[in-house]
Amino acid sequence: MTDHKTGTRKEWLAARLELLEAEKELTRRSDELARRRQELPWVRIDKEYRFGTDEGTASLADLFRGRSQLLVYHFMFGPEYAAGCPSCSAIADSFDGFVVHLANHDVTLCAVSPAPLAKLQAYKRRMSWTFPWASSFDSDFNYDFHVAHTKKEWDSGAVEYNFRVTDFRPPAGEENPVLAEFASCVGTDWATFRREGPAAWTASGACTSGWTARHAGATRPACGGAAMTSTAMTSTETAALTADRDADLRQRDARCTK
Repeated sequence: MTDHKTGTRKEWLAARLELLEAEKELTRRSDELARRRQELPWVRIDKEYRFGTDEGTASLADLFRGRSQLLVYHFMFGPEYAAGCPSCSAIADSFDGFVVHLANHDVTLCAVSPAPLAKLQAYKRRMSWTFPWASSFDSDFNYDFHVAHTKKEWDSGAVEYNFRVTDFRPPAGEENPVLAEFASCVGTDWATFRREGPAAWTASGACTSGWTARHAGATRPACGGAAMTSTAMTSTETAALTADRDADLRQRDARCTK
């Protein structure tokens, strides 16, 4: 039985009002951080990136699809993956619901992954998704923005992610079954899996915020985008996450075959 504090309605209300003040303070702090993020300086991008899309080869400017702003989600799906990252898949499951609303506010949402386009298209069909998803295969895009790392960088123990240098490798000589099981969800080992990383980036073609994609080049905030953080999961939690994803995929596959 759960050992949890009990009390009267009056005691609950007093505690809830105290918590409400803390929640409001957190909201005010979040608003202030958002304002500071919007004020970060822009950095010009002159490099020409090419992407594979359902409509053919595209430039960074093409990903805007005629709108003034672009929101890019770096979806963890490396060239060696057999399936998309289960956490990224859970996040992307909501994209189709709001992509049209973003479009109506002059914002294009596009996921980008370094896997070949054919792999992304197959997984997209399997998941019944329709949002734009571009392949950066054979491009420096993900590496330049530090959401993907080369094997050489990984082996050196110094990869730049979340705006700082870190080492994602398990301690030498130690096997982590939780990490191994999570990586197996996409058909790789941990080292291959973690050479990709999630991130969200904002962009603008009208010099309002983020990147500015034009014929002469593009700009972006120096910060890059919103960092993702993670906490260690137990093997039971990892297995549950994988089982939930696989069950969902089976249901989707059943619908697609009807």
